[in-house]
Amino acid sequence: MQQDANIWSRMRLKMGQGVRSTYKEHKLFWIATLLIWLKTYLAYTLFFNVPVTNSAQAFILLINPISSALFMFGFSFFFRGNVQKWFIYGTLFVATLILYADIIFFRFFNDYLTLPVLFQTSNAETVSASLGSLLNWSDLLIVGDLIILPFFLRKMDMSKNVASRGRAILAFVAAVVVFLGNLTLAETERPELLTRAFDRELLVKNIGTFNFHMYDALIQSKTSAQKALADSSELSEVQSFIDSKHAEPNPAMFGKYKGKNVIVVSFESAQSFAVGLKAPNGQEITPNLNKLIKESHSWDNFYHNTGQGKTADAEFILENSIYPLGRGAAFFTNGENEFRATPEMLKEDGYYSAVFHANNKSFWNRDIVYNSFGVDRFFSETDYDLGNPEDLTEWGLLDDKFFEQSLPMLKDLPRPFYSKFITLTNHYPFEMPKPEHELVPPLETSSTTLNHYVQALAYQDMALGKFIEGLKKDGTWDDTIFMVYGDHYGISTNHNAAMAELMNKDELTPYDVAQLQRVPFVIHLPGQTKGVKHEDVASQIDIKPTLLHLLGKDFKNEVLFGTDLFSKQHKDYALFRDGSVVTDKTVYTQETCYDRKTGEEVKDGELAEMCKQSTKQSEKELGLSDKVIYGDLLRFLQTSK
Repeated sequence: MQQDANIWSRMRLKMGQGVRSTYKEHKLFWIATLLIWLKTYLAYTLFFNVPVTNSAQAFILLINPISSALFMFGFSFFFRGNVQKWFIYGTLFVATLILYADIIFFRFFNDYLTLPVLFQTSNAETVSASLGSLLNWSDLLIVGDLIILPFFLRKMDMSKNVASRGRAILAFVAAVVVFLGNLTLAETERPELLTRAFDRELLVKNIGTFNFHMYDALIQSKTSAQKALADSSELSEVQSFIDSKHAEPNPAMFGKYKGKNVIVVSFESAQSFAVGLKAPNGQEITPNLNKLIKESHSWDNFYHNTGQGKTADAEFILENSIYPLGRGAAFFTNGENEFRATPEMLKEDGYYSAVFHANNKSFWNRDIVYNSFGVDRFFSETDYDLGNPEDLTEWGLLDDKFFEQSLPMLKDLPRPFYSKFITLTNHYPFEMPKPEHELVPPLETSSTTLNHYVQALAYQDMALGKFIEGLKKDGTWDDTIFMVYGDHYGISTNHNAAMAELMNKDELTPYDVAQLQRVPFVIHLPGQTKGVKHEDVASQIDIKPTLLHLLGKDFKNEVLFGTDLFSKQHKDYALFRDGSVVTDKTVYTQETCYDRKTGEEVKDGELAEMCKQSTKQSEKELGLSDKVIYGDLLRFLQTSK
């Protein structure tokens, strides 16, 4: 017994010495691994606000940075001496920049970076105008070590460190073991996790931000090959699905406005919660939009479908009735595809198409995409007078000046025309250039962004009112279908606490967040004086089919995922790119089912089954829509025509 005890004691001593020796020899490896682990976990808890509902999820969140850290720094063992030291620092530097880029992107878009987004370099200059407002002193918790470490590393001598392929392999094996353990736990929490590429929050929460980026790169390589491998049989599958959900036009509305002009206004960052809202002094924030609603068709339960492309996604949906991509923006990744966009389709009926936007023509790759869409004329910033600094925000021309300068250009267009106006003023960070531009006082919540949001929206609304006056004055109004739609959310979930204050709630539930994705949608028809409020659940995907039927355009053999909102066969249905689904009875979001009328969570029964069926439908629909884009399937439709 004594001999056994001595052997065990010697073994423990030897192991302890080995661990201490390994730590001493490779101290920087362990320090760097620990730093990435801590910084990633801090990002989850302080910046990403990743939702955790149980102890298993909390544990997964805690361990998921480990595997990627071991893998990244494991490569350092292939080097020796001080080269190993600076390789570790370089890897730490790059990994930290990736993490920090994720944080900045999340603050702006409430989403995680993907490879397609990184290709959107032409947007960088314009977006950089808002970069200063996204920086925070707390960011030093993430990047501060990069500044301090070099001073210590200069004094650290690692010249005796040898390269060791065995240690590198050991680090990689450890990384794989930790990752597989992590993934096993995650799959227990959420089965078929890796099939949900559209739910980036779920993936980051379960496999970690760095592993997510590697997974994203794998998805990118897969989607890049889809176009080369696609054939017309895939289009047939899509068309069969489209035919199954086709809604016949309302005979009373079909073709009633054939040959009329069309004006579509993209109302930047407008959300429905602010329509009808009053400022602290009792002023209406959107008096002109409110007035238009009283004289038009409007939808209270109308949702945006946008993904990472935001305004560009909204345009893509509007013109094609095809869902945006779950990663990046189709405007960039697939801008030169074959499309059957609204401008091209209406050209067959003699329409001239134009887009008005006082911004750089290459922003969101518009100059390329509009050619693919069949747009006849794009009025960009070179067509506007931007010489007066008083007329500008950091994003471009103030909306009232934009509409004022656009009216004469619109007047000269051939008739009938299809035109789109893209506003700018109501854009993050929602700060007006001067006090005189603040038409209403700010809100009084804990969020400066939300407080200023209503001021930017009020200015945008004022500009809309002036535009409508101008159209009436020059005679265009009476012969025009006039549409206004909110393009995407303006207030992200980063401001949920302040939004809860505004809504007089203790906190927002996922149901509340889903309901906040409603955006205004208004159609004013020529000669209309009395408003009609529609309670149907609808979304941006339904705009194009609705408009085409009003103009008497049949699209039975086309690929449109939406349905005519005036059709009696229209189904109450709206889906989001994150997998959320809203129907007339349910809201499914963040893997939870809710009763749409009460907002109460539903776990079983008829409504729970409805949620299950609607999510299956949404996954199929989004998958087919993605096939159309990645496979460039409409080229086969073009060939058949």
